[in-house]
Amino acid sequence: MKYTITILTHLADLLIFSACSDSIVSSSEADLTIEEFESEAEKRAPSPGNQTIADIVVETAAADEAEFTLLLAALEYTGLTEVFTGGDQYTVFAPVDQAFLNLVDALSADLDPDVVESEGPFAAIDDLLGEGAVANVLLYHVTEGRRAANSVVPKNMRAKDRKINTLLDGASFNVAFGGTISDIAGQEASITSADNSASNGIIHVIDTVLLPLE
Repeated sequence: MKYTITILTHLADLLIFSACSDSIVSSSEADLTIEEFESEAEKRAPSPGNQTIADIVVETAAADEAEFTLLLAALEYTGLTEVFTGGDQYTVFAPVDQAFLNLVDALSADLDPDVVESEGPFAAIDDLLGEGAVANVLLYHVTEGRRAANSVVPKNMRAKDRKINTLLDGASFNVAFGGTISDIAGQEASITSADNSASNGIIHVIDTVLLPLE
């Protein structure tokens, strides 16, 4: 736990907040119910928004009820922010801050405190799991194209899980009816807010960091 506090201190140093806006995840918003997902799966894909995925992540990280501060820090560390500023369409399964904190808690006992102090928390994670691990984790949360809930979540309980091929070469995860995600590490995540539309894609908010590790 002591490493967790140090990590959060370094994460705060990494963040540069440029604007304030309403979060796309309200603190009063509960996980989507089965009935709501059934409705979401029947909807047409939302129209493109006015902001890029990167813009939304930056502004949501700066909101009063911020949810993506750690996602933003990870994108900046890996240099992947620019991927989500252009015209190519992507669908991002975006972990909230608590999801990253849970991951940090799970790894904290094994992180090298010297690397944390000298190079920062994400460098320490790369040191522990191998160079490029943080980037691979982020790529595992992204798929090409504009994938709304109606093409991500099965329409009913009898339908097969949807396989999502990610930007991490050869890695995929499955989405079951109700918005439950199962990854190749055997853990589960839930989509808590679907179809947040950007000009260059769609964001589905999730409550767990997916791991591309068998």
